[in-house]
Amino acid sequence: MSKALQVTSQIVFLILFIILIFSGKVHLWMGVFLSSVILALFFGRFYCGWLCPINTAMKLVAALKNKLALKNLIPPSSLTKLPIKYGVLLLFILTFIVVMVTGKKLPILPVLFICGVILTLFFSESLWHRYLCPYGTILALTGSKTKLFLRINADKCIQCGICQKVCSGDAVNKQDTFSIDKGLCLLCDECLRKCPKKAIKYIRGVWD
Repeated sequence: MSKALQVTSQIVFLILFIILIFSGKVHLWMGVFLSSVILALFFGRFYCGWLCPINTAMKLVAALKNKLALKNLIPPSSLTKLPIKYGVLLLFILTFIVVMVTGKKLPILPVLFICGVILTLFFSESLWHRYLCPYGTILALTGSKTKLFLRINADKCIQCGICQKVCSGDAVNKQDTFSIDKGLCLLCDECLRKCPKKAIKYIRGVWD
């Protein structure tokens, strides 16, 4: 799909998210997210690439860093361990349960928003997307089951590695050939747009 349509979607949902925050109804955003978790079974993680306000803000930060030629720091290895990843998810779920049971309004989503943006000031976006975002961890579970996702045509691929370089979700792997991990793919479409041989498509099944 077109870049203009994607950017429009990102801006609309970012504005909606901000409106819900300031109106005290940010909990309604969970309806958007939970619907996306289910739909990821069929369409992949479109929430991340097209709707997520955290990702939209992070993209703006990353673009600014790129313009200023600021390099990403190497993240501490402790932040990329599975106990941290699932520990963050568990904390997110427990906090959400507390909110539902007690009725207390805790700023869960605004805090996640701020964390994602701050981390992107110093590190690559992939640190948040792959290891620290509880939304991403949940969506990876359902997104890994989708039959419709971005695929690389091995016959057309020239092994240039551009797809891997532009992937902010760390979803492109290289073994004998490049491939895309559908559970990690954010459906941001950057690899599809940057591929010089048009060897990437969002399709079901295999290439013709």
